[in-house]
Amino acid sequence: MLRTFAYLLLCIGLAAAAYDGTRMIADKGELSFTSVLVHWETLAPASLAATRESIEGISTYLWSPLLMTVLVLPAWMVAGGLGILAYVAGYRRPRPALPDGI
Repeated sequence: MLRTFAYLLLCIGLAAAAYDGTRMIADKGELSFTSVLVHWETLAPASLAATRESIEGISTYLWSPLLMTVLVLPAWMVAGGLGILAYVAGYRRPRPALPDGI
């Protein structure tokens, strides 16, 4: 289950990198990365506002310095990093191969 989630996150990271790459080609080589916050504002602004309100209700320190540090990072970096961590956490060593004749 954890490895499936890892593959999903890695696919999201790859899609975000492809989005940034095509945008870079369209902008004639200008390097720019899209943050998680920009993607979230574009895809689900109501969800972002509700999440912000609920987290600031708990503590304003959680939103501003802590979560905003992660939300301003490039989306491919966050999704890819979390995907790698989830894959490593769910990794199982393969069973040893049995020799023939047993």
